[in-house]
Amino acid sequence: MNDVVLRFKGMDFYIGLQTQIEGLLKIVSEPIKDNRGEFIRGFEESTFKYFSIENNWAQDNFSRSKKGVLRGLHFQKHEYAQAKFVKILNGSVIDVVVDLRNESPTYGEWYYTKLSAKGGEMLYIPRGFAHGFLSLENNTIMAYKCDNHFEPKSSSGVLWNDSSLNISWDKWKDEYEIKKFIVSEQDQNWEGINNIEPQII
Repeated sequence: MNDVVLRFKGMDFYIGLQTQIEGLLKIVSEPIKDNRGEFIRGFEESTFKYFSIENNWAQDNFSRSKKGVLRGLHFQKHEYAQAKFVKILNGSVIDVVVDLRNESPTYGEWYYTKLSAKGGEMLYIPRGFAHGFLSLENNTIMAYKCDNHFEPKSSSGVLWNDSSLNISWDKWKDEYEIKKFIVSEQDQNWEGINNIEPQII
């Protein structure tokens, strides 16, 4: 798949950006600005259909985070897996996903990108990925759609600082002058990827 610009009523709302992991799609909605402020388009059904993505979204979630908050890496198991469509409403994050799909050629690989409210970047994450992020600013607000309901018994995660993954958290901590990571007790106690069953979707 090549990078694609899609036009709606003469304006370039979406750019589909190819990633190295099949099914994972970064989308940019360029802000349209005038003297009143700006307009950014979020989810657009026809855009997703263009990329052969069809989801029945089940719920919207929102989180607010301080600078240095690190959430993840979360997923729901097997039949309770969730596809996600992630956007930042305020502030910015480094967003990270790990491919956990059984028999995927990129199983165990991770991808990251910066998402910001000002830049209009969004990320579509298929089912079978662990997801997490590092908040780069105070009052960072993330909104994300899920195509499956939250199921507590299926909720799981991958340890955020698993040495087998070697995700570049410390590099970003220095780059964005973060004093310390703020991580929940739950997220400190997930298993490493080598102890997690590949996900059959």
